[in-house]
Amino acid sequence: MSDIGPPRGSGPLARTEARLAWGLLAPTLIAVSLVVILPLLAVFWISVKPVSLADLRAPEPVVREDLRGRPEAAGDEAVLRYRLRNSSPRSEITGVTLRDRWPEGLTLAGDLDPRCTLGGEELSCDLGTWEGGYRETLEIPVTVDQGFLDAERDVDEDPVAVNGSASSVLTDTTFTLANFRAVFDGGQFWQVLGATLFYTVFGTIGALVMGLFAALLLNHSFRGQGILRGLYLFPYVAPVIAVAFTWIILFDPFSGSANALLVQMGVTDQAINFFGARPLALVMVTLFEIWRYFPLSFLFILARMQSIPTDMYEAAEMDGASPFQQFRYLSMPQLLGILSVLFLLRFIWTFNKFDDIFLLTGGNAGTRVLTVSVYEQAFALSNIGAGAAVAVVIFGFLLLFSIVFFGIISREEGL
Repeated sequence: MSDIGPPRGSGPLARTEARLAWGLLAPTLIAVSLVVILPLLAVFWISVKPVSLADLRAPEPVVREDLRGRPEAAGDEAVLRYRLRNSSPRSEITGVTLRDRWPEGLTLAGDLDPRCTLGGEELSCDLGTWEGGYRETLEIPVTVDQGFLDAERDVDEDPVAVNGSASSVLTDTTFTLANFRAVFDGGQFWQVLGATLFYTVFGTIGALVMGLFAALLLNHSFRGQGILRGLYLFPYVAPVIAVAFTWIILFDPFSGSANALLVQMGVTDQAINFFGARPLALVMVTLFEIWRYFPLSFLFILARMQSIPTDMYEAAEMDGASPFQQFRYLSMPQLLGILSVLFLLRFIWTFNKFDDIFLLTGGNAGTRVLTVSVYEQAFALSNIGAGAAVAVVIFGFLLLFSIVFFGIISREEGL
């Protein structure tokens, strides 16, 4: 008898379980979405804003109060000084007001600034609008009495209240495409993109190939296998700053062991500047990427190889298949899944890599990649907006790569 009931998973109980599952997962999904989406939206927002490092803090009026003249006796004259400035070099502050308690023992000895009034024990000043980069010194002549000298008080013991309103460039409606024009019109963008693609593609493929060879070597039981596996993992688990400086010292053109060995062997007549000459520096940082991250590929590939049934290889060996044929027709089809996942992850991670190149070369000698450009624009040049624009470009390339990658994988699985 044929089953004429509802399809499995479409009944009321299944729908109730699905709603319960989504309800339990909702807090986690919301938290992850906030952690991922909010910073991404912030980067997109900053990329179209004329933002520098000085604009990260909202403009605010700053005041410093002191007494000039060093009075030593009652009746001596001095100057009560307020040094005023706008903390932002570009944004204005409107409606600035100053309120301060008049210091005891001081008497006004001259004309007061027309913007200020002295009522009882409070000094009030209406300072109007401050343009970006505004600076001014407000000076009030005073005389000192004996009570002030005996008290040995400082005039800035009572805090000065200074207020004003200003809009931040981060939150206003000012937008610009100058950040992206600075990225693409700089004349070096395509060189940087080429270095990034070279470093990413060859670093990713090299790490996978080296990890595959290492897994093939250790896919057999022998004495000392555990020690060798531990040695394979050393580049990945060692601190990056330690191994980076080890490579720098090893390949130093003046005191490096590698150069000394090459000269003694007659390979070269003079020392080679491995990390300071084009295009050798880019090749070296790519080799460092391969050496440092092949253990991750090695671990995943080895775990997958050891899960392949051995009877398949025994049957192939009985049929006369060579080791190469066993690897090509048995191992590779089983490893394609994990290799594709590793390629995707390693490509994304390598494309976003910053610390390795920055420690080895600082982005010099043709090794400047997009992530180094983010740092240079945002912090070396204090242009946060341009740095965010480069980050958006990185996101666009990775999004395009992911779409193409998953499209190819889907088509292959459909075949």
